[in-house]
Amino acid sequence: MSTCTTASRDLDEPLAGTAATARTWLLLEQPGPWGPKALTSSHLDPELGRALEVAAEGTGVRIALIRRPGRHADCGTPAARQIYAAHTLPGNVWLRTATTSEPERLLDLDFTALGRGDSGTFDSVFRAEPHTGDPLAFVCTNGKRDRCCALLGRPLATELTSSGVEGVWEVTHLGGHRFSPTLLVLPFGYAYGRAQAPHVKEILQGVRDGRVVVEGCRGSSAWERPAQAAELAVRTAAHEYAADALTVVRTDGTAPRWEVTVAHTDGRLWRVLVAQGASLPPRPDSCGSPLGSPARMDVVSVRELLTTVVGGPAHC
Repeated sequence: MSTCTTASRDLDEPLAGTAATARTWLLLEQPGPWGPKALTSSHLDPELGRALEVAAEGTGVRIALIRRPGRHADCGTPAARQIYAAHTLPGNVWLRTATTSEPERLLDLDFTALGRGDSGTFDSVFRAEPHTGDPLAFVCTNGKRDRCCALLGRPLATELTSSGVEGVWEVTHLGGHRFSPTLLVLPFGYAYGRAQAPHVKEILQGVRDGRVVVEGCRGSSAWERPAQAAELAVRTAAHEYAADALTVVRTDGTAPRWEVTVAHTDGRLWRVLVAQGASLPPRPDSCGSPLGSPARMDVVSVRELLTTVVGGPAHC
C-alpha cells in the first residue's frame, strides 16, 4: 500500500528547509493515547491544553507531549511528569529539566520571556536544573495525525531504546509526516527525516561532540524555513559542522525568493539565495490527503562575502 513517505522518498523530495520552527521547545510527559491534536485529545485536561495553545501563540514557544517508548496502555494520569524546556538560538542554547505533578502550573510561565530565551521563568516555576545527561532524541510516533508516524516512528524509537540509547522519547508532532521517521534532537534543535537507527546514533554522537550531522537534516528549528536551508548549505560548502559556529543574521525578501546572510563566529559571512519551488509531480502531503505540490526550499547560490578586520569585528 502506497504511503506519503513512499511517494516522498521515491520522488527524492529534499529535506532541507522543512523543519518545524520554534526557538523554544516546551515538552510535557503525557503517557497513554494521543489524538490528532494531542494537547486537547489525550489524558491531559483538554481545557489546560487549549489554554496552553493560547498562551504559546505568537511567542516562539512550541509545546508538544512526550512519552517513553513502548506499549501505551490506557493507564490514566501519572503521579509525576517529566518536563523539558529548550532554547535553540545559537549563542544562547540551553536545555532545562524538571518534574511536576501539577501540569497546570505551565500556565504560570512567562511564555514571551521563554520564547526569547530567558530560562528564569521555567526555573522559578518548576525549580528546574540544567539537563546534564545524554542528548535527547524525540521521535514522532503520533499515528492519529498520520499513520506513517506510527508505522515508521514507533519501531525506530523502540529499536533505539532496546539497543541502549539513552534519552529517547516519543513525541506528538514535528510536522512533515511524509519524511517519517522524523525526530528532533536537543539541545541544538536540529530536526531530521527518513531516520534510521544507525544514523540516529551518529547524530547523537555528533551532539555529544558539539557537531551537526548534515546528512538527513531538515534544518534548525531556530530559523524560518529559507534560513534553515541556507544555514545547512553554508555548512556543506564551508565544511563547518561545529554546532555553535554559524548563525543566521539576516533574511531579506519574501516568498518565493530570499537572500539569507549567515555569519561565522570567526567573522566570515555568506550570502545565500534561496528560492521557494513546488514539489513536482504532485504527491500527498500526508496519508489520506489529496495530491498536492508541497513547497520546497531550493538553494540557488552560496557566496562568501569578502571581509576585512578594522579594529575588531569584520566588515563586508
